[in-house]
Amino acid sequence: MTDHIRKMTDRYPALEGVSGEVNEAFEILKTSYENGGKLLVCGNGGSASDSEHIVGELMKGFYRQRPLPEAEKKAIGGISAFLQGALPAIALTGHPALTTAFSNDVKADMAFAQQVYGYGKAGDVLAALSTSGNSVNVLHAVTVAKARGLAVIGLTGRDGGRLRKCCDVCIAVPAGVTAEIQEYHLPVYHTLCAMLEEHFFPEDETETG
Repeated sequence: MTDHIRKMTDRYPALEGVSGEVNEAFEILKTSYENGGKLLVCGNGGSASDSEHIVGELMKGFYRQRPLPEAEKKAIGGISAFLQGALPAIALTGHPALTTAFSNDVKADMAFAQQVYGYGKAGDVLAALSTSGNSVNVLHAVTVAKARGLAVIGLTGRDGGRLRKCCDVCIAVPAGVTAEIQEYHLPVYHTLCAMLEEHFFPEDETETG
C-alpha cells in the first residue's frame, strides 16, 4: 500500500475495501500518461463538479509547484515562470455550447459519448462518475470509449450498477446515499491525483497554496 493510499484509509477507514482498486486505477492512469495519453472525465450533477475538480488537480500543481524543465523554460521565455507541469485532462461537462447544441439537435444522452468520440484515442482513459452506476449518458460514453480503445475507470457506489460490468476497474465506495457516495469520491480522486503528481513531478517538494 502506498503512503497516499494509507493516508486515505487512515482518514476514511471505510475506503480500505477499495484500496486495491484505487491502486489499479493509478496504474492505468500512469501507463496512459507515460505513453502520451490523456484523461477524459464525465458525470452528472455533483459528479459533474467532481469531474471539473479532478481536472483542476491534474492540470496544475496540487501539492507541488511542478516547475517546467529547463529546456522548455528556455524555449518559452520569461512567461515560463508562470506555467506549471500538467497532466492532460478534459472534463466533458465543461463545453456548454457543444453539449447544448448536441442535446438539442441530436440526442441529449449522447453528448458525453460524442465528446469521447471526438477527443478520445486508443491509450487514453475515461473516468466515468455515476453514483448509481446507471446514468445512461455516462454508460453511452463508456461504450464509445471501449470501442475506441480507451481504458475506463468507474467511480460509483452501492453495488456499482451497470457501470461495474463495463469498466477496466470500478471503484464502488461503500455507501448507498448519493451525497455520501460523493463524499467518499473526493478522497479517492484526491489520492489518485496525489499519486500521479508524485510519480510525474518528483523533484519539487514545495506545497502549493
